[in-house]
Amino acid sequence: MLCAGKKSYFAAAVCIITVTSMLAVSYLRLQRVSHQPKVIQEGRRCRGKIANSTITALKGNKTFIISPYFDNRESKVTRVIGIVHHEDVKQLYCWFCCQPSGKIYVSKAEIDVHSDRFGFPYGAADIVCLEPENCDPTHVSIHQSPHGNIDQLPRFEIKNRKAETFSVDFTVCISTMFGNYNNVLQFIQSMEMYKILGVQKVVIYKNNCSHLMEKVLKFYVEEGTVEIIPWPINSHLRVSLHWRFMQDGAHIGYYGQITALNDCIYRNMERSKFVVLNDADEIILPLKHPNWKTMMNSLQEQNPGTGVFLFENHIFPETVSSPMFNISSWNTVPGVNILQHVYREPDRKDVINPRKMIVDPRKVIQTSVHSVLRAYGKSVNVPMDVALIYHCRKALQRDLPRESLIRDTTLWRYNSSLIMNVNKVLSQTML
Repeated sequence: MLCAGKKSYFAAAVCIITVTSMLAVSYLRLQRVSHQPKVIQEGRRCRGKIANSTITALKGNKTFIISPYFDNRESKVTRVIGIVHHEDVKQLYCWFCCQPSGKIYVSKAEIDVHSDRFGFPYGAADIVCLEPENCDPTHVSIHQSPHGNIDQLPRFEIKNRKAETFSVDFTVCISTMFGNYNNVLQFIQSMEMYKILGVQKVVIYKNNCSHLMEKVLKFYVEEGTVEIIPWPINSHLRVSLHWRFMQDGAHIGYYGQITALNDCIYRNMERSKFVVLNDADEIILPLKHPNWKTMMNSLQEQNPGTGVFLFENHIFPETVSSPMFNISSWNTVPGVNILQHVYREPDRKDVINPRKMIVDPRKVIQTSVHSVLRAYGKSVNVPMDVALIYHCRKALQRDLPRESLIRDTTLWRYNSSLIMNVNKVLSQTML
């Protein structure tokens, strides 16, 4: 008997803890063994059709694959960003084909549905599989069974296989552009402000937009600033315009925004020093520094080991304007002129302002919209006297008189460069 002769409560407690620990270790060891890759075929070539769509539905339409990424931060795994039905998807397997040996390995996946599902039946998920030890697979297939014909399964390229040197300092992730988006002037102003502040790349998950907006996006793609990720999620699922489930039959909230944000972090993990998660009508405005680079250098120095920096959102109502910077040549362009909106709403009592983030992508495991769900290292709320999010949109406090708003002209510090750059874009796109 493991605990024979022990009569004291203390000894009994120690005994229980010891046995529990042993059982837990044994269970985890068995779990890990069950997830180890197993050879199921040899001498085969990888012939499955390579998937090229951003969103690929697996058989049964309960699992949707976005993209797999190599992740060796804890162990050698393939982490697949996807969307799954939180109840109906119980088992998935990764099929790895190793060349030149021709061995096909099957690895049972851990399905980790993100906690911020907000009541919708479908949610962002990490489908995580241990990789074969003596193989660095370039592609993976996902299947509901460990049995079948790999030639019949779509193959997905595993990104981030090779470590790269950072090609850019800041990448902005915008998700998602939908609803025939046509706020052209504000979009151009945001893009030019991002560039002034130090952004080299903007990734946009695009569902749809207006013809005029397409013209502007084409300009920025050709310029090398914008990367467009097609996001036809409503071809697969019923999407909601609300962030939480409203009993309206929708499958997933806000056009799958959370899934897109997670994909954007992993997509830029090896090529961007920082990833900025905000919307196209939001700009993180530094108050103590001229640009994001000097601001982030200072914040990192003050907060060693921090991977997530959260900035407070403040509403500048588009219904309240200043007569300054009423530029006649801009009046024919659809959208809001942010230079005319420098009055922000005061804080609401007992309401916490939401935040958006600048993150070190290598320290993020899972993210939501206003915070990370899992990360290595700390998260820090950046004080408002260092920076705030300028968010020009419809008012939240609609009944406030103008005199209750706070005049904040921080944006005007950039007016000369911004006006010149916007005029250049309008001229080159012939808007």
